[in-house]
Amino acid sequence: MKKSVRLYIDGTVQGVFFRAFIKENAERYNVKGFVRNLEDGRIEAFLEGNSEDVNKIIELCKKGPKHSQIKNIEIKLERFQDFKVFKVLHI
Repeated sequence: MKKSVRLYIDGTVQGVFFRAFIKENAERYNVKGFVRNLEDGRIEAFLEGNSEDVNKIIELCKKGPKHSQIKNIEIKLERFQDFKVFKVLHI
């Protein structure tokens, strides 16, 4: 079953390779979408793929890479958009 979610990750998440961490794991689990820094210091990630794989990425985001500190993750279910790749976007 396919699943699409948008995550807003708050805490010490910029400048600690969080976007690269998400991209690496998304590619490992065949999850598509994007990740980007937001101007307010949070990270936004759009993840879609098989439910089990998307859930694995969500769990990894709750821990984050070394040196990150996660305060809060907001998860919103989204409509499936059929992304073909996973990209790191830049503002």
